[in-house]
Amino acid sequence: MSARPPGDADVLAVFDLGKTNSKLFVFRADGALLDERRSKPVWRRDGDIRVLDDGVLFAWMREALAAAIADHGVNRIMFSGHGCTFAVIEGDRLAHPVLDYEQEPPADIARHIESRIPDFAETYSPRLPHGFNFGCHMLWLQERAPDVFENADAILGYPQFWTWKFSGVKLSEISYLGCHSHLWAPLRHDFSSLVDTQGWREKMPSFARAGAAVGEYEVALDDGTSVPVKVHNGVHDSNAALYFYRSAGLTDFTLVSTGTWVIIFNTACPLNALDRERDMLANVTVDGEPTATIRFMGGREYDVASGGWDRSISLSAIERVIGKKIFALPSFAPGGPLPGRQGEFTGPEPDREERAAAALLYVALMTDLSLDLIQSRNTIIVDGGLVKTGLYTGLLAQLRPSQPLMTSANAEGSAFGAAALAFEATGIRPFASFCKEARPAQVAGLESYRARWRDQVDQRRQQARAGVHVGEKQ
Repeated sequence: MSARPPGDADVLAVFDLGKTNSKLFVFRADGALLDERRSKPVWRRDGDIRVLDDGVLFAWMREALAAAIADHGVNRIMFSGHGCTFAVIEGDRLAHPVLDYEQEPPADIARHIESRIPDFAETYSPRLPHGFNFGCHMLWLQERAPDVFENADAILGYPQFWTWKFSGVKLSEISYLGCHSHLWAPLRHDFSSLVDTQGWREKMPSFARAGAAVGEYEVALDDGTSVPVKVHNGVHDSNAALYFYRSAGLTDFTLVSTGTWVIIFNTACPLNALDRERDMLANVTVDGEPTATIRFMGGREYDVASGGWDRSISLSAIERVIGKKIFALPSFAPGGPLPGRQGEFTGPEPDREERAAAALLYVALMTDLSLDLIQSRNTIIVDGGLVKTGLYTGLLAQLRPSQPLMTSANAEGSAFGAAALAFEATGIRPFASFCKEARPAQVAGLESYRARWRDQVDQRRQQARAGVHVGEKQ
């Protein structure tokens, strides 16, 4: 099929770039999802560190984009990206490979970095492990390779790196800089003191709103021709999901955005309720406003705790786990509201499906606890990969009977939000909220199971704070 000439109609490709999955979604201007393609980013060794093979990912993106143009007449592209990654640019090149955020700086450097981090009261960004605060990884890279920062002319967030790769335009964007980076002071609506003490302000490009059209890219097609596409400034993925529902007219709600991370925004929670020790923070919306957030690595924890289970889970397996009092206890990944202990199972030895059922119960109970911590009493909207399990939202609805719990009819809130931002920059508002109410699961004994789980969690948390060792049993 030959490509439809650009300008004939708006057809948008959104690259939704996560840590473990890279996805392309094609949207028509009426909001219809026409196509999707998937790949996985490659993280490779570079000496003693892990980095992104950006060349492999860029090649896949160009190939997928060319196919989307040929099949659907795409004439615009937009990016959303996970919130822990930066790129340092010198002129027209990447000055250093993009760091994998799941690695710790050496202990001596980490101690040196620790003294430079601004206080939580300034950034509302808690001190997190690995590179979950990408400002810490910036400090690490500056220690490792000072010439990289000295010679750089731009520091870009991950979505802006891809905006630059396709447009040649170096930009900043508020939702990405404001997502637990240590780089932003949300109450001042300005960069944090860390940016100024390190001399980075002059390397931060000018701001453009997420979704703004900022340039063009010529896409080479298989027939030897090329087609220009408009390039839109990218966005933090979870903030894109939040924007999708706000753009549909919703105001007072809690969003549970699920994937590798479960990220929970409560638009009604005051910032003074945030506990820096429990992975609670203020994300910053695409319009620059701080929003109370709590998070844990729910998708990753489910994969680890379930032993890689990739099939459906029966309701009978859930009931057996509850009846046998098999518990999965935190944490199976770094960060989250219950840090300080390695994940373990208690109770009788589960079979494989029971282990997966205990892992799913664990993610539902962690979500329920997080909703309490962030003072959620309004309507809950759940989107993302965990919606597809069905049981997750049913369990959550049973655990929170006083709150309406809605699920999105699609599981790709970040991609839809990114599309909404790009289309709105052209004067088009194609999306309405298409949520439906989740039915409570009606699992016998779930509430008492939650009470026992929380008792064990509280005991482990007290032991962690006291420095008492609890052995791992996975």
